[in-house]
Amino acid sequence: MTAPQDQVPVTVRTFAQRFSATRRGARLARLLAANQFASWGLGPSDAAVLVVAELAANAVLHGRVPGRDFALLLRYDYETGRLEIEVSDTHDRQPTPKAPTCVDEQGRGLLLVEALADRWGVKERRGPGKTVWAHITSRATRCAVPARW
Repeated sequence: MTAPQDQVPVTVRTFAQRFSATRRGARLARLLAANQFASWGLGPSDAAVLVVAELAANAVLHGRVPGRDFALLLRYDYETGRLEIEVSDTHDRQPTPKAPTCVDEQGRGLLLVEALADRWGVKERRGPGKTVWAHITSRATRCAVPARW
């Protein structure tokens, strides 16, 4: 019998899910992300939910390839308070923020992501498409590792 070893507490939580590349899929991604943030004890996380909503909407509107889904990955590190959001789609077109005019009804999503996230960017993914990521770190989102974990 081996001697018991000290267990290192897990401080990083993840959530991953694929969604249909439809408006309903983008809405479900936003709702499940909000639920996941609450279960991680992040409290009011309107900025993070808005970032997920914008990236999911962009995946559905601009990154959609018929018959292919998009993926959401959330990662939260309790020790650093860093929340990582990744949305992957299968379209090769790179997102580019633009400066909309005051009469434009679209084109502000990435500007919102840029304003709310500490950093954001695009990276290649295995297979077709790309992953758009955003990092949010805030003292307001930091909390201790819950005792039940």
